[in-house]
Amino acid sequence: MKIDSKSYRVRPGQNVRLREWPTWVKPPFTSKDEYKEILEKHVAELSSLQQLHYASNRYALLLIFQGLDAAGKDGAIRHVLSGVNPEGCEVSSFKEPSAEELEHDFLWRTTRRLPERGRIGVFNRSYYEEVLVVRVHPEMLLKQGLPKEEREDKHIWDKRYRSIVDLESHLHCNGTRIVKIFLHVSKDEQRKRFLERIDEPDHNWKFSAADIHERKYWKAYVEAYEACLSATSTEHAPWYAVPADDKETARLSVSQIVLDALRDLKMSYPKTTPKRRRELDSIRQLLVKKQG
Repeated sequence: MKIDSKSYRVRPGQNVRLREWPTWVKPPFTSKDEYKEILEKHVAELSSLQQLHYASNRYALLLIFQGLDAAGKDGAIRHVLSGVNPEGCEVSSFKEPSAEELEHDFLWRTTRRLPERGRIGVFNRSYYEEVLVVRVHPEMLLKQGLPKEEREDKHIWDKRYRSIVDLESHLHCNGTRIVKIFLHVSKDEQRKRFLERIDEPDHNWKFSAADIHERKYWKAYVEAYEACLSATSTEHAPWYAVPADDKETARLSVSQIVLDALRDLKMSYPKTTPKRRRELDSIRQLLVKKQG
């Protein structure tokens, strides 16, 4: 069964209703062994494409992962990128802003972590937290030192959407390709995963009382995500709302999305010039002589 990554893509201008968007789809495999086989194939091709991406040094690729607690962001990143050379990839996780970060505009801390050309940057959460968690908890705006008129502006979220879209357009024009993945998990599946974190000693560290507190705001988070996905999915920086109730299916979907993004890049290995060829031939002759 082929994975059609485009089926998860949020169309520009689409009015997203997450309650109508699936959190589970039929798995593209019939056994654990087949799942592992598909994932290994994807990982191997990703490794090969990443090497080409690094060598061609023309584009940067930014992968943004968002989702509610226990949606599977860490696991998807770990499994999908398991074969990628760390030299060409950097994962950045964004939690509560530091005092220094709060002294800058809301895009500052993530802009500093953008990938260079030839590299893959992964944002585990991102600047989108500023129109998600901050929208659900607007009291956080008080910590950001904004002018009163900006903080109380009823259009503040629309302005932030505009800032984000403008930033992503600017990055695209300068060679950064952006893929944004929202792992769409159901409330019941989140509850099950929270229970697993409590019941399995090795997973206790993943759980905190704050997770249960935030669960009370489920409806508000869904509405914030709906507004965000609708306002910021563009042709050059699309959102993919990936059904995430089944972790294995979600990981294969994510790996397919990343593969498609890399395949779409016009990449090639640098061509050897005649001058460079002569240099290499000269070096080769020296090595052959020394061997003798």
